[in-house]
Amino acid sequence: MGHTPQVVLDTNVLYSGLRSRRGASFTLLSLLGSDRFEIHLSVPLVLEYEEVLRDRKHDLELTETDITDAIDYLCRIGRHHEIHFLWRPRLKDPDDEMILELAVEAGCDCIVTYNKDDFPG
Repeated sequence: MGHTPQVVLDTNVLYSGLRSRRGASFTLLSLLGSDRFEIHLSVPLVLEYEEVLRDRKHDLELTETDITDAIDYLCRIGRHHEIHFLWRPRLKDPDDEMILELAVEAGCDCIVTYNKDDFPG
């Protein structure tokens, strides 16, 4: 078997995939835990996932238990990293710095995001 792509999922992709069963985000989420790609996580990113999902749970039609289960699943299947350096400021949006730092620390192949302003290409 070849190289398994290593990725960081931006929060907007997680939200989008949970909001609609149509589109690329849902397809990516449905492939989590398979050998198609491996996700990488950091504490700040997981906390952001949790904050956004809880703040928008009514839009997502999710319960607190659903959100907890989703976060627990991501933490179970993802590769965890501690970030020991800060490259700030590199991006227009300081909240996106943690995504870049995680991708660099983990040696990821790509960042999966809808944020083309901070992550072109």
